[in-house]
Amino acid sequence: MRENMPQNDEFLYNLRNANPIETVMGGYVNVIRRGRNYVCSCPFHSEKTPSCTIFTDTQNFYCFGCGAGGDVITFIMKIENLTFPEAVKLLAQRAGLEVPAYGNKDSGYAKRKTRIYEMNRIAANFYYTNLFKGKDKAGLQYFANRKLTPQTIKKYGLGYASDSWNELTDVLRSKGYSDDEMADAWLAGMKNGRTFDMFRKRVMFPIVDLRGNIIGFGGRVLDDSQPKYLNTGKTPVFDKGSNLFSMNFAKNSNAKRLILCEGYMDVIAVNQAGFENVVATLGTAITPDQARLISHYAEEVVVAYDSDGAGQKATQKAINHFADVGLRTKILHMEGAKDPDEYIKKFGRDRFRMLIDSSNDANDFMLDKCEDGLDLTTEIGRVELLKRTSRVLAGIESPLEREVYISRTSKKCDIPVQVLKTHIDAMLQKNSKSAKNSEWRAIKAQTSYIRDDINPDAVSNKKEARAEETIISYLLKRPQEYEDVEKLAPPECFVTAFNKKVYKALLERMKNSDKFSMSLLSDEFSTEEMGRISGIAAKKREVAVTQDVVADCAQVLKSRTPKADGELSNDELLKLFRSKNK
Repeated sequence: MRENMPQNDEFLYNLRNANPIETVMGGYVNVIRRGRNYVCSCPFHSEKTPSCTIFTDTQNFYCFGCGAGGDVITFIMKIENLTFPEAVKLLAQRAGLEVPAYGNKDSGYAKRKTRIYEMNRIAANFYYTNLFKGKDKAGLQYFANRKLTPQTIKKYGLGYASDSWNELTDVLRSKGYSDDEMADAWLAGMKNGRTFDMFRKRVMFPIVDLRGNIIGFGGRVLDDSQPKYLNTGKTPVFDKGSNLFSMNFAKNSNAKRLILCEGYMDVIAVNQAGFENVVATLGTAITPDQARLISHYAEEVVVAYDSDGAGQKATQKAINHFADVGLRTKILHMEGAKDPDEYIKKFGRDRFRMLIDSSNDANDFMLDKCEDGLDLTTEIGRVELLKRTSRVLAGIESPLEREVYISRTSKKCDIPVQVLKTHIDAMLQKNSKSAKNSEWRAIKAQTSYIRDDINPDAVSNKKEARAEETIISYLLKRPQEYEDVEKLAPPECFVTAFNKKVYKALLERMKNSDKFSMSLLSDEFSTEEMGRISGIAAKKREVAVTQDVVADCAQVLKSRTPKADGELSNDELLKLFRSKNK
């Protein structure tokens, strides 16, 4: 059950008007006008073709691919991982509005996050001060040896954790934070009833989110002890697979290209050299969530991973994730240096800029990697190379680009171009057939009446669920007619529990507010449920529903008869899917 702030319809109405959803979403994704609406690639799942629509008249969004949807509050809750009160406060701050005084009503989870943000800020200040004023100057000497300027150290808020078990925990206790809270923030560990500083004898790298909050830390040892890097574990405000180091700076860059490095020091060195558009993962290989985050701010990524084996393996994984979100990928090939930090120190920033501009296409990298471990002087080696390169070539979407690489590969493998092209075409045909089967499976999975976690009653009441959704969609279009609709279709005639809950909530809001909007539902329904409500409205937008249709739907509900269960045939399923997407 979600904890909510008390309802204030007038304030929520003004909040929505002050935060047009197309403008707010435009700050996170690239939105494109299409008629009176906007479309964009969905920020909540990987896709190459935009399937998310922003409806300006109703001020809500819906993704026809994954089902995410809702109003501007729902969007902020999902994209920023916030509770309802937190999202309202963020939007109010953005618009310069004052949130009505509700008293101390925030949820326990929201308070918990706020306390962690506070502790992280105190810890960051403590580490930063300790770097310059502490007795142990090892951290300051380390950064000096790495040629960081005082301005860069200040910009990133770098610091030092002394070789002490209790310096930070004593500071936090003095400010009123409990041992459990410190452990919750991952700033302290607990063992045998004893609480101790989690980070000790490490240079410290604060990790900052897109809103400027310090959400965690990375700490690096100064000797050969292990682990070399220690990162904050999962907390209510931090997930290392969903955030990127220095993204708070990179997002403000005007470049449509981001440079992806492997570590904190690489990022800082590249940034200090004048490249603001540089980020790094947080001790893990790139994840789909991080790839989607990058796609919100860039059209191209230059992967600048280390030249060792681990770096090259991580590069291949990154290429696949970036392809999934439609990002162009280039690979930095550094000769004479193992990483960007070393390259800039040896050759300077101008040479590094030239290296970035001349970086290789990801396809070149993947094709070159196909040769690894093969003896091309043997027939077996050349055949295996052909198999490997064929898989890469079949994955290139652009026909023109594919032709260029087919020509290059035919020369390397000493095989006629037409033979290789015929082989690739056959693979593409096979992949296309497989894709259609996958699409069919996806359609089947996405058809909510086959398995429906939000409205499970719809599985055995398909016809009634469709009738209910038609009534709800009409009510969303014409809230001023709620009295007539309720007379035609009283809530008690609804069959499925979720649709009944939505319908009753709509009627209640419309009775009690003369300024109805979907935002008034945001505090009562989860983000997933708001997505379903948005989907009901989006899929019925172009359908001409009248009060007569509503009356017919009400009659379906009132005169329903038990229906036999059983899996639909393919034809029935396709018909159902098409009807749901009208």
